[in-house]
Amino acid sequence: MEFIIDNEWFYKAISDVNKAVSLKTPFPILSGIKVIAYNDSLVLIGSNSDIVIEKVIPLTVDGVKVLEVHKTGSVVIPAKHLSEIIKKLPAKVHVRVNEKQVVTIQSEEIVTKIFGFNSEQYPKLPLIDETNYAKIPCTELIEIIKQTAFAVSKSESRPVLTGVNISFKDHYLSFAATDSHRLALRELVLESSINGSFIVPSASLNELTKLIHNDNGEIRIYVTSSYMAFKTSSFTLFSRLIEGNYPNITGLLPKNAKTTIILDTAQLLTGIDRACLFASEWKNNNVQLEIVDGKKIKISSNSSNIGEIEETQNIKMINGETDLTISLDGSYLINALKAIKEEEIRLSFGDTMRPVLIEPINNPSYIHLISPVRSY
Repeated sequence: MEFIIDNEWFYKAISDVNKAVSLKTPFPILSGIKVIAYNDSLVLIGSNSDIVIEKVIPLTVDGVKVLEVHKTGSVVIPAKHLSEIIKKLPAKVHVRVNEKQVVTIQSEEIVTKIFGFNSEQYPKLPLIDETNYAKIPCTELIEIIKQTAFAVSKSESRPVLTGVNISFKDHYLSFAATDSHRLALRELVLESSINGSFIVPSASLNELTKLIHNDNGEIRIYVTSSYMAFKTSSFTLFSRLIEGNYPNITGLLPKNAKTTIILDTAQLLTGIDRACLFASEWKNNNVQLEIVDGKKIKISSNSSNIGEIEETQNIKMINGETDLTISLDGSYLINALKAIKEEEIRLSFGDTMRPVLIEPINNPSYIHLISPVRSY
């Protein structure tokens, strides 16, 4: 195998696939990056037990030649050493691999040799059915992930809650995440030939957003028996699915509200953020909301060691009962409000111990549910 490549493009691809490489694996070959040289591209693959990232570098990018392949072939190179070497090289990189898997890396007068692994021993990529897929713009997928993945559980006691439930049905896509105290749900109409419900680790989705953050194109989603694959023209990310049954979230959504109010999103966010200064003493970062005079909402918190803080904000519209006091986790509220782009939100309350429904005005495809906390 032999190729010459632009060192910046090579290092960027190495960094991307390196996110899937584990240095603590009992299998030494999995601590490496598989490099495959084809006539028209260079492919890099990093893998661990949960995620596989495949990155493709073409011969030219925007009309500029970044790669020359002189001899096709493949090898697995230790990821840590490859990354550190390429990072420190000044110019184009000339890579040669001999029959003994010795990798020679040369840049100007700098020559490095690394002992590689036989690529035949590297795990095969999961097989995907190219005919069944869902297609979505990268920018929309990033938005959906950021609006839901934060709500997953951080505890491993219930593994299914550490993932995002991704469902495809009748050309609808939905992302749902919950830790049993809050719920984030986002729906979208899209082109899809997939049907079913799957649980994807939030860590995989967060890595996906980093890979596609500057991509304005489309991404295709495929599903295998144990993986979900996300594929663009430049990379593919395979995420292992979490086994188990996700909770029936439709039964959690409140049907009737005693009180409904509409507030300014940004103003409420800053008010909750201020209240959280004194809320950290409580286990659940308690922030109290109270309707006063039937037209304002009071936001308050207190600390026995520091003091207390309160403010009132105007309610833009109110329906139902005006006698309401409820305590919520301030950090949960901040997470939800930061994910909402709309200028106004609707808060629907049942009673003091029922979940609060948060909906952006004019966007029924996105909702949050937050359970109240005890104020003593």
